[in-house]
Amino acid sequence: MTSQDHPTVTDRVEDHPLVERARQVAADLLAPQAERVDQEGVPAGHIEAIRRSGLLGVSAPREYGGWAAPAAVARRTAEILAGACCSTWFVQTQHHTPVATLAACEGPVRARLLGPMARGELLSGVAYAHLRTYPRTPVRVTEERGGLRFDGRVPWYTGWGLNDVMLLAGISRDGEAVFAFTEAREQPGLRPSEPMRLAALTASRTVSLELDGLRLPLESVALRLPYEEWAARDRGKTVSASPAVFGVAEAALALLDDEMAEPLRGRLETVRERAYALADAPGTEADLAERLGLRIDAAELMRTATTAAVVAGGGRSLSLSSTAQRLAREALFLLVQGQTAASREAHLRVLATGKP
Repeated sequence: MTSQDHPTVTDRVEDHPLVERARQVAADLLAPQAERVDQEGVPAGHIEAIRRSGLLGVSAPREYGGWAAPAAVARRTAEILAGACCSTWFVQTQHHTPVATLAACEGPVRARLLGPMARGELLSGVAYAHLRTYPRTPVRVTEERGGLRFDGRVPWYTGWGLNDVMLLAGISRDGEAVFAFTEAREQPGLRPSEPMRLAALTASRTVSLELDGLRLPLESVALRLPYEEWAARDRGKTVSASPAVFGVAEAALALLDDEMAEPLRGRLETVRERAYALADAPGTEADLAERLGLRIDAAELMRTATTAAVVAGGGRSLSLSSTAQRLAREALFLLVQGQTAASREAHLRVLATGKP
């Protein structure tokens, strides 16, 4: 019996139907149009292709129409989409946290939304990253007349005009993190800004949201817990290397000749394997520290790979039609996406000293 008779975990992931579909969408649609999308914005047709592929339900429960795929499959599809068109990846990746939040909750909002979201009939965005600035409370939640009132400002909201619903969060007077669903549209108490012009991922239709007495029923609440408890859960996400980093790095390496690419590819794969192994394991404090170190290692390898692609392209890399410059700008975005004060300080320390 040969080793080929025993498929590896990697083989099984690569053969998964959703991985095949992600590759097809990436090759046929996302990658060929990535430079145009970067300049003009993610079109509804890209999101429709993601919907039809089933990728919006990659981790959703089967009984609600999702795939309940292993985490390794979800990561691999994210790598493929991000490497092909990071803006499209970023819009659709917002959807997966609301799905996971609904799958873990009970109550009317789960019954109303989980099926349509698992099947890709509704696309959700998220408005909760501002919670990481606590004890600042950019969005405040108060109970009144049997419902909830949201006031404040959401600094970043991605996918405006593409999303159907959003998962909105704020802090209550008692220090609770409160997450509730509402329609992703202008409405009384909710006003979007004009789309932001950004150095990277302008195409993702990112706005800020002004909340002035947005009222939502209690039945819209999907999660409510003490802030400290939510922050402890969230910490595992913010110290982990994003699959998108590996996807963009691989796309940049594909622009290099083998002599330059192979050493970087080997280092990237080593970091990737260890980062994903830790992500799948229960996290001790030591593990969380190592995961943060691997997040930084992955980011630095991505930065090196995208810089090398720009250098290899020479003057052509300065053209907006250049894949290398687009990837380099996407890498700038991924350096700070999901950043916290702790991850920023750790990364700056590595940049200043070359040591963790």
